Amino acid sequence: MKVLVINAGSSSLKYQLIDMDTEKMMCKGNCERIGQENGHFGVTTADGRKMGEDVSIPNHKAAFEMVTKVLVDKTYGVIKDLSEVSAIGHRIVQGGDLFKSSVLVTDEVKKGIESLIPLAPLHNRPELDGINACQEVFGKDMPEVVVFDTSFHSTMPAKAFIYPIPWEYYEKYKIRRYGFHGTSHRYVSMHVAHLMHEPIEDLKIISCHIGNGSSITAIEGGKVVDTSMGLTPLDGFMMGTRSGSLDPSVVTYIMKEENLTPDQMDNILNRKSGMLGVSGYADDRDVTNAEIRGEHRSILTHQILNYQIAKFIGAYAAAMNGVDVITFEAGIGENQPVMRYNVCRYLHYMGVKIDGVANDATKLGKEGKISAFDSLVPVYVINTNEELMIARDTRDIVDKLTYAKTEDKTVVDPEDI
Repeated sequence: MKVLVINAGSSSLKYQLIDMDTEKMMCKGNCERIGQENGHFGVTTADGRKMGEDVSIPNHKAAFEMVTKVLVDKTYGVIKDLSEVSAIGHRIVQGGDLFKSSVLVTDEVKKGIESLIPLAPLHNRPELDGINACQEVFGKDMPEVVVFDTSFHSTMPAKAFIYPIPWEYYEKYKIRRYGFHGTSHRYVSMHVAHLMHEPIEDLKIISCHIGNGSSITAIEGGKVVDTSMGLTPLDGFMMGTRSGSLDPSVVTYIMKEENLTPDQMDNILNRKSGMLGVSGYADDRDVTNAEIRGEHRSILTHQILNYQIAKFIGAYAAAMNGVDVITFEAGIGENQPVMRYNVCRYLHYMGVKIDGVANDATKLGKEGKISAFDSLVPVYVINTNEELMIARDTRDIVDKLTYAKTEDKTVVDPEDI
C-alpha cells in the first residue's frame, strides 16, 4: 500500500508518498506561497533526484494537480500510475472535543472540522481547503483519513485541561487545554519505548518537541497526562515568534497602553514575540550566531529557553511522580546539542548526566541515547516522523474499511464442521 500524506497550510502544501510495505519515503516536497505571485514547487525522491521551480500556484487544487503530475513524471516520478496510491492521509491541527482519534473523511467529518475553525483559524481552514481540493483532484472514491494533532492529548484528566475561569466559558466556547504536536509526541513515545526494549505501558516519558513551535508532554503508560500547549499553540514556553505562557495582565496592560485591538494583540503574541521579541531573530540558527558574536539579548534568549524547558520537565516529573526517560525531538531538539546539554544541567538533582561526546555527535539525522552510562534517567534524541504516523493511521483505517466491505468474513476449517 502506498499512502500520500498531506500537510496543508494557508499558503503551503507539504506532501510525502510513503510505501507502507517498507514504511519508507518514496518522495516528498512542498508547494509554497500558494495564492501569491512568486509560488514555488519542489520534490525530492528517495534516490536523490531533486527538482525545484518558481511557478504560480493559484490555489490548493492547483497545488494538488502539480503533486499528482510529479508523482508520475518521467524524470522525477516514483510511480507509473496514480492508481498505485491507495489512500491519502491529512494532518489536522485542531480536533477539539469532537475527534479523539483518526477517522475516515466524510461530509459529517468535514462539517466537524469546519466547526472548529474558530479555535484554530490559521490551521483548520487551509487544512479543510486541502481536503476539498484533494477530493476535486482524486475524486470522492479515494479513501482519505484525517489525523488530529489534538487527539493524542484526549486522555488528559480534567484537572490538567480545565482552566480556572468561570465555568460558563467552558460550556459555551469549549475553552480548555487541548494540546498540539500530538502526532509527534505519539510517534516519539512509541519509538523510544522500542529503542529501550520496554513496554510503553511501563514507562513515564517526558517528550520535548523543540522547534520553531515547541511543546513538552508528560506521557504515562502511553497516555498523555499533561502538555504545555493549551487552547491554542500559543501556550507553553518561548518559541520562535510565540510568547508562550504570560501573566494575563501583561496582555491587557499592553492593549490599554497601546490602544490595541484583540487581533493586533494576537499578532504581537503569535508573530512578534518569543525568540524574535527578545533577541530580534526568529530562527534559532540566527540566535546562535548572534550569541557567538556576543550579543547580550541572544545570550539571554537561550538562557530563557533552557530555563523554561527545564521547568516544564521538572513539573511533569512531579506530575507523574517520576520519569523513566526524557526525549528531545524536532528541528532544535534534534540538532542543538548545546541546548540539550544546558537544559539537562538543571536536572542533576534527578541524576541526569549527559555523555558529551554522544550528545555532540547526535544531530543532522542521527538519533539515539545521549545520557551517560550512570545517568539515573536516560535521555534520547529521536528523529520525529509525523508523516509516518499519519500514514500508519491511514493504512490501519483503510485496511478496516476493506475488511468491512468483504462479503464473507467467516473462515471455517473443514475439520470443525
